Amino acid sequence: MLFNQGEIVMRILSKKQVKELVLYSSQHIARLEKAEKFPKRIQLGPNRVGWVEDEVLDWLQLRLESR
Repeated sequence: MLFNQGEIVMRILSKKQVKELVLYSSQHIARLEKAEKFPKRIQLGPNRVGWVEDEVLDWLQLRLESR
């Protein structure tokens, strides 16, 4: 999380959190990312990635609006 004067301005989701939120497997999320149909991951360290929560929630909102 990033903070600005005590307020959370950005939250980073782990792979587990993203999988629970969108109900897709890691492999399917990777395929969607490669096809530029899902928000890109952020490399946080040599063995750690994350996704910006707002980007994932916006992606989900678009799915809801298109149904």
